[in-house]
Amino acid sequence: MQGIDSMGFQEATPVQEKAIPLILEGKDIIGSAQTGTGKTAAFLLPIIHKIALMPEHDDHIKAIVIVPTRELAVQIDQQLTGLSYFTSVSSLAIYGGSDGATFVREMQALKKGADIIIVTPGRFIAHLNLMYVVLNDFKYLVLDEADRMLDMGFHDDIMKIISFLPEKRQNLLFSATMPRRILDLANKILHDPVHISIAISRPAERVLQMAFIVYDKQKLALATHILTSKNLHSVIVFCSTKSSVKSLTRELKKAKLNVEEISSDLEQKQREKVLVDFRNRKINTLVATDVLSRGIDIEDIELILNYDVPNDGEDYIHRIGRTARAESRGVAITLVGENEQSTFAEIEKLLGKPVNKAKIPAQLGSGPEYQPGKRRSVNRKRSFDRKKRKF
Repeated sequence: MQGIDSMGFQEATPVQEKAIPLILEGKDIIGSAQTGTGKTAAFLLPIIHKIALMPEHDDHIKAIVIVPTRELAVQIDQQLTGLSYFTSVSSLAIYGGSDGATFVREMQALKKGADIIIVTPGRFIAHLNLMYVVLNDFKYLVLDEADRMLDMGFHDDIMKIISFLPEKRQNLLFSATMPRRILDLANKILHDPVHISIAISRPAERVLQMAFIVYDKQKLALATHILTSKNLHSVIVFCSTKSSVKSLTRELKKAKLNVEEISSDLEQKQREKVLVDFRNRKINTLVATDVLSRGIDIEDIELILNYDVPNDGEDYIHRIGRTARAESRGVAITLVGENEQSTFAEIEKLLGKPVNKAKIPAQLGSGPEYQPGKRRSVNRKRSFDRKKRKF
């Protein structure tokens, strides 16, 4: 309770109210919760509580939290450190993308032991294969962002890790979405699970969503206009590719914006520094790939700008979920290019309503009509005509 109080928590969120009593009862859980609903504390608090009350409390591994990305591993470890600060519960984050010296330090720490470890799959398997990880006292398995892990191709890695674990354990699976493959994974891992669900696949009501229908050549000028028209302190701009991140960051810097990029191309130390600078407002605009769209807890994001339309509705939900966290409000703007209209129309179907279409500033010219049903055939014809001229 001291840890909870010191971190400023006052009331349980709905997912915490549902999950914590069930976890304390020893139930397996399959949980769906919108990003930003507090699910990390929903599984950490009862696990910390159970470990702290163990009569024979050594440092052997008792809980493993498997996550898809390094950033999420670090974030959960930081939250765990705060919540467990006034207890004897220890923790350790294990993740890839670092040097050999870091691997050796992880190995030494694993040999000494930690109560709870937070791991990315590939890195932890590397340690497991070397046979020094002791799991005799293991009791709790958590899969966080399970849908994201399957998207990234971690199914076999997850099953391999589980093959090292004792069969008698409590299993907690959390996923923002519940496609068939998540339910299939749950059936393999969980025992008679209780299902809990909080607002699946819907953005927070406090997010003001809007879209600009544009020609691709208008995107850079419009993005620059949006980012310079107001005194914004905290913005994330999402691009769909690493090359787009690099080129857009370069152009925005030319426009004298205080901007940095973050993608999987950066070394881990560079990524951590960029995130720290962004949290501390040394940087006010991040240009990122979807590496930042899930699981990264950064408060008070004023604006999410989708420079590229995400490939599917779930990625859209996660991107705009970076703003309007907790009880705050936020804005999410999407720039919809000619070839992205059909994809954006599918996102609107998932949302269950159209996103408001904003008017392009007059100085940037007029944009195309929003005709997602017709646009694809028109674009194919234009592409064909260009090829004919080229040859």
